[in-house]
Amino acid sequence: MNMETENPQVNAAAPAPEPRRRRGVVRNYGLGALAAGLIVVSFLGGAFYQAKRQPAAPPVQCGEQTPGKVLNQAAPPPYAFKDVDFNGFWDIWKTVHERYVRQPVSDVQMYYGSVAGMVASLGDPYSVFFDPDTAKKFSQELSGTFDGIGAELGIKNDKLTVIAPLPGTPAEKAGLKAGDWIVGIDGVDTSAMLLDDAVNRIRGPKGTSVKLTVLHAGTRDTVDLTISRATIVVTSVKWKMVDDQGKKIAVITLSHFNEDTESRFNEAVRSVLLENPSGVILDMRNNPGGFLDTAVKVAGEWIAHDVVVEEKFSDGTKKDYNSDGNYRFSDLPTVVLVNGGSASASEIVAGALKDHGKAKIIGEQTYGKGSVQDYSELADGSALKLTVALWYTPKGTSIDKNGITPDEVIKLTDDDYNNDR
Repeated sequence: MNMETENPQVNAAAPAPEPRRRRGVVRNYGLGALAAGLIVVSFLGGAFYQAKRQPAAPPVQCGEQTPGKVLNQAAPPPYAFKDVDFNGFWDIWKTVHERYVRQPVSDVQMYYGSVAGMVASLGDPYSVFFDPDTAKKFSQELSGTFDGIGAELGIKNDKLTVIAPLPGTPAEKAGLKAGDWIVGIDGVDTSAMLLDDAVNRIRGPKGTSVKLTVLHAGTRDTVDLTISRATIVVTSVKWKMVDDQGKKIAVITLSHFNEDTESRFNEAVRSVLLENPSGVILDMRNNPGGFLDTAVKVAGEWIAHDVVVEEKFSDGTKKDYNSDGNYRFSDLPTVVLVNGGSASASEIVAGALKDHGKAKIIGEQTYGKGSVQDYSELADGSALKLTVALWYTPKGTSIDKNGITPDEVIKLTDDDYNNDR
């Protein structure tokens, strides 16, 4: 599986990358793809790229227990850790094996739990370690099909927040909206819940149900929404022609930047041009993100061989991603629609078109997921999604936590929403 951004992207939290980079097609999930996932809500939520498959660390073996002695202690790493004594780690490992009340304990589960805790200690909701089962589900979501409720989740202001419900999914039909705060999952308070824990609680096989206690934005009273899980099939690109006072306008809706987006978007562009449109509306509302390379390709239909996004790493180095597309829409008047559910890769495209003067951005402030995740698959089937850089627009505006400010702010009211406007 090749990928490149969000990030994204988080189903109730994501399952949720140099590793193998996918050219031409990013995955918070720059949810970044967010740290939530579509599997329940969405693993995406981000812009990211995928790394090459790395050899897995040897399985941890505890062996027989000898009082006062830790067996099979790993050899010291080739680099020193300041103020860290790993003897304490192995002492705890041994103690759990010897004294935990519910025996036997699993070395494999303890190993995966230790690695997951190490990554979680970063305090970054977009950096996540996936055990093999979760990594497999994450990969399935990238293909555009998964079981869940069909909503993208993330952690915003320390709250489990709905980034975007997917169109036509159980989440949207139940009344879940972008910006909603999920207070409880099946009666369990989410205030101290990690994103991956929330995802695991919301995720489940089709036909089963989950009860979410939700606080809609701008309200004071919570509501309970019981949502039946289903198989979610995501069509990432749709298009249609509309008449505006005698002018033909192409409306292209981009719901994700996943594995099929590049080919579908290319087909849409070819079909739209055959209609000889007077303008284009690119609708990226509630788009949680996906592959970085795909975002660069999409922006390349307007931008001719120039910077789409700049990547800045922790060591101060930078990397520019330049468009290499056909810029077939370069001379067409364009409007980009965004809202608070537009995140990661969709923010990259909106920011690039805005900075290059190729489109007018209309709608609401975007989510602000401006970090990139490196997704590495390990030989044992587990995977690491780690934040390695931050995104900046061509003019140097930071996307992370700020989002993209529309040229014209127009909010979608509850009345608009309820009447499908």
